[in-house]
Amino acid sequence: MANRVFVLSPDKTPLMPCTAKRARKMLEAGKAAVWRRYPFTIILKSEAGRQSQPLALKLDPGSKTTGMALVLDGKHGKKAIWGAELHHRGHAIRDSLTKRRQLRASRRSRKLRHRPARFLNRTKPAGWLPPSLMHRVLTVISWAKRLDRFTMLDSFSMELVSFDTQKMMNPDIQRQDYQRGTLFGTEVRAYLMHKWEGKCAYCGKKEKGLEVEHLIPRSRGGSNRISNLVMSCQKCNAAKGSKTPEEFLKRKPAGLKRIQAQQKQSLADTAAVNATKYRLLDELKRFGYPVETGSGAQTSFNRQQQGYDKAHWIDAACVGDSGEQVRVPHLRPLQIKCMGRGNRQMCRTDKYGFPNKHRTRQKVFFSFQTGDICRAIVTTGKKIGAYVGRISVRATGSFTLSLGAGKVDGINKRFFQTLQRQDGYSYGF
Repeated sequence: MANRVFVLSPDKTPLMPCTAKRARKMLEAGKAAVWRRYPFTIILKSEAGRQSQPLALKLDPGSKTTGMALVLDGKHGKKAIWGAELHHRGHAIRDSLTKRRQLRASRRSRKLRHRPARFLNRTKPAGWLPPSLMHRVLTVISWAKRLDRFTMLDSFSMELVSFDTQKMMNPDIQRQDYQRGTLFGTEVRAYLMHKWEGKCAYCGKKEKGLEVEHLIPRSRGGSNRISNLVMSCQKCNAAKGSKTPEEFLKRKPAGLKRIQAQQKQSLADTAAVNATKYRLLDELKRFGYPVETGSGAQTSFNRQQQGYDKAHWIDAACVGDSGEQVRVPHLRPLQIKCMGRGNRQMCRTDKYGFPNKHRTRQKVFFSFQTGDICRAIVTTGKKIGAYVGRISVRATGSFTLSLGAGKVDGINKRFFQTLQRQDGYSYGF
């Protein structure tokens, strides 16, 4: 089933979303035109009624992926009519800043034009967040504004989960040692579900009713530290019993290696969620709509009680008290990936940090720009066929088209037709 289609009036004010079937009929009858491909939006050619129903944007913020769902409160109850998963690029931003910092530091140690250090003459305003974290807040707010322009929103819901990293690392911490920490609430199960992506650590299957399981059993000296806990299905938990991971997975070395690698991962993603949650909440309140919050445990309970599969956008639909009774049909959520709007780097360098390639200031070639979503209908040559995806432009007029499963290189500019101008995101289903 497809998401609902967003509808705009002739003066570009939002109307209530309609079904894909109704939108197709209006397009075929000439009563509407396509305004935007992603998310699919049509604009009417004549005025229509402005009836409205309560519509909420519900969010499940995450370090790497944020789930979004539009929930309509109609006469037959609450129903999710649109879903999307927003994939952040905070790690890419962090790596780019690290690379730039290392390059500038190396220039100070070489016999080149001196670049003075400026780390002592810069101040940070109150509430400052690193760019890699602020990116997560800004992209969610950007999409909240976009959906507010395309739909008749009247409220927000947001999962406000807290991970107590001190308790996760040291369950026996207490008194003044604990008071030196920064977190206040603990939801170990929610953290483990996030860490293991809602899958059994042993068989890798997504099943309902996953259990918290000790890697090293308590009967053999195992502790309650977060590094000793995983999510397991009932079948694997019963089969493992009092065995160690090495004993239980001796015939599955790949599975054992995967668990060991996952257990060594840092709490960086957890810290990112903790650092950005209240900033995101404050930004949502600026819209002037009521904002509902709910815990991660409540979201998980609502989803399991209703028998839904684990997914970011489904978790978003189940956030808060309003997520207790929500019909979630089998939608194909829109996959939104943050790609950025270009690169400000003036020249590229070799492995030693010396510039060896210079970038052109021109971005648009033959009316196309890198990031545009285009259709290419190739009629001659070895690449005959129809393709749709994001393009990477060249001054030669031979472009690369990025598809969901790969790339097609060397397509001439004359075969392309622009579907949507670049906006910093790539889309898929």
